[in-house]
Amino acid sequence: MQITEDTAAIVTGGASGLGAATARALAGLGARVTLFDLDVPRGMALAEEIGGAFQAVDVGDPDSVATGMTGVEQRHGGCHVLVNCAGVAPAAKTVSKGAAHDPEVFARTIRVNLIGSFNCASQAAHLMSGNAAQGESGERGVIVNTASVAAYEGQVGQVAYAASKGGVVGMTLPMARDLASLGIRVMSIAPGLFLTPMLEGLPEEVRASLGAQVPFPSRLGDPREYAATVLHIVENAMLNGSVIRLDGAIRMAPR
Repeated sequence: MQITEDTAAIVTGGASGLGAATARALAGLGARVTLFDLDVPRGMALAEEIGGAFQAVDVGDPDSVATGMTGVEQRHGGCHVLVNCAGVAPAAKTVSKGAAHDPEVFARTIRVNLIGSFNCASQAAHLMSGNAAQGESGERGVIVNTASVAAYEGQVGQVAYAASKGGVVGMTLPMARDLASLGIRVMSIAPGLFLTPMLEGLPEEVRASLGAQVPFPSRLGDPREYAATVLHIVENAMLNGSVIRLDGAIRMAPR
């Protein structure tokens, strides 16, 4: 699918990190971008910067997502691209300091990372199904979900996060198969260690140490590299139903 000024895109978690980089990249090619996020000040500032729109949406709440989708439909007439970047990453072991993992923390992680991705993808797909078919392959839309290398090599303290991202991986192929007859593609990206807000707060020496664990290039990933992968997925019609590891060949150790 060619990205043009007629392309209506939604980026969840678009106020910062991977989502913000993706929103800038899509807007740079002319797309009309709507950011879904709960960080209102950052979201509104970025929307103004890229000439897009912002809506306060809780991705884990299907009614909130539906309100956001209605706003996109009213503003742009539909949706062609959805990129799911909203997520949380709590650190907690299954048993720690004599107590079991807080079930509410686990449930919230699944709610935001997995159910949130599903809510947005399923409702965006419904919008996309009404689009006119484009190009030789008759595409109507592209959905890109964000998994993580933790889906495959979850570390100590990542049981909730790894479970949520494993669910995103498992959802990719069946969703792509579900939507194939509608001309809607579904892909996921599994980033490794990227310089996102979760890592920006760490001391420089800690960030350097983490980057040195990456075989090549031995550094933290730049969110713009994630965004570039999104653009390629959107524009390459043969990418469908798969998960791309974007990780510099890292395989995470237990700790």
